[in-house]
Amino acid sequence: MNQSPRVAPKSPSEALKPVAPPAPPPKARRRRRSSPFIAMMSGLFTALLVIGGLMGAGIAMVGSQSRAPGPLASDRVLIIPKDSGLTDIADLLQREGMIDHPWSFRISALVSGNWTKLKAGEYLFKARASQAEILDIIADGKVVEHSITVPEGLTSEQIVARLRENELLTGDIIQVPREGSILPDTYRIPRGFSRQAIIDRMTRDQRAVLARIWERRPADLPIKTPQELVVLASIVEKETGRADERPRVAGVFINRLNRKMRLQSDPTIVYGLVGGKGTLGRSILRTEITQPTPYNTYVIDGLPPGPIANPGRAAMEAVVAHSRTKDLYFVADGSGGHAFGETLEQHNRNVARWRQIEAARRDPGKPPAEASVDKVEPPAAPDTRSEAPAQQPADSGAIETWPVPGNRRAGAGPQQQGAALAGGVRARAFDASEGTPRDPLLNKTFDLNSPKAIPALRP
Repeated sequence: MNQSPRVAPKSPSEALKPVAPPAPPPKARRRRRSSPFIAMMSGLFTALLVIGGLMGAGIAMVGSQSRAPGPLASDRVLIIPKDSGLTDIADLLQREGMIDHPWSFRISALVSGNWTKLKAGEYLFKARASQAEILDIIADGKVVEHSITVPEGLTSEQIVARLRENELLTGDIIQVPREGSILPDTYRIPRGFSRQAIIDRMTRDQRAVLARIWERRPADLPIKTPQELVVLASIVEKETGRADERPRVAGVFINRLNRKMRLQSDPTIVYGLVGGKGTLGRSILRTEITQPTPYNTYVIDGLPPGPIANPGRAAMEAVVAHSRTKDLYFVADGSGGHAFGETLEQHNRNVARWRQIEAARRDPGKPPAEASVDKVEPPAAPDTRSEAPAQQPADSGAIETWPVPGNRRAGAGPQQQGAALAGGVRARAFDASEGTPRDPLLNKTFDLNSPKAIPALRP
């Protein structure tokens, strides 16, 4: 059996040796008193925390208030003047009853950064619009846009006069644009828009529209330049205000150009007499029908040297997409439109039907056969010529386009020499001017309703 070795006992000297006591803990370092600067910074930091908390609460409250429905009871338009600052705008909105607290509006503008974007102008604010919505509308410049309509068939001078009378626009127009260079249309502009700027826009639009239409022209069109297209379109525009008739009226003029026939269009007489003013203010005298002017298509061959008005898009399109007929004549049909004819014989029959309608309207108590035009108008001048063949009808007053408000148009053959005027004396006065109270089209076109018949031209 193994036994552990015995350990010899320690000597008495070793057993009585003293043990060293543990080292005392280190003395705590004495805290130094903080400096005044540190104390000040600590207090400032605490104050900033408090202020920041208050500001955060305030901004949250302002944000909640800015999104709440406003006090505006109904939709309202407000004009903010130029050079208005943030304070001016806030005070104006409060005076107009759109916001309750201008200080809240200013804070919202500053916090959102929109205070640098606020724009003058005319604005529409919806009922109960919130402060935030009002701020966004002004900052985004969502101004009210107004419609300015330029009717088809006005001359450039007439258009400029209308723009100068429009109080929505500002500034002046440098010069009257060339005839036919303005596109009639409805334009949307803000209040305070420049008159010259809208003229520039109209001319740019006209060039763009004309270029697109010119590209679609047929190869056999007897029109050689875009300017000639505008010239013929301006005549079509003044001849009819009916959209469904424009291509057919254009076709009549195209056929005449192909046959080297004179166009014989009354609006060209008026333009030759008054130019860009566009209105005659009275009936055309018989002597004026044969009076030579560069624009009188009863006297000149082919197209006049320039447009007689500013045609619309539809009239220009009617020229390049004209009706493919053999028509050489047109005359009122009693319903606001026209009856078209290929030969002088057809045209004269259409004229006779119209004269019966005209006479019956003047004297409804009599049958059409008894209500003769010749009982009212001077007798026709004697005509010793035989009826012109269809291919040479230019000497027979082939197309009638007499502008008389309130009636109907009639054709002009040799047998209607005394239709309206005799020896330059007006048989019946009428207002051939546009824009009068009797003109329902208000400068749109010459009125289609005419009972007059153009005396035939002699070679």
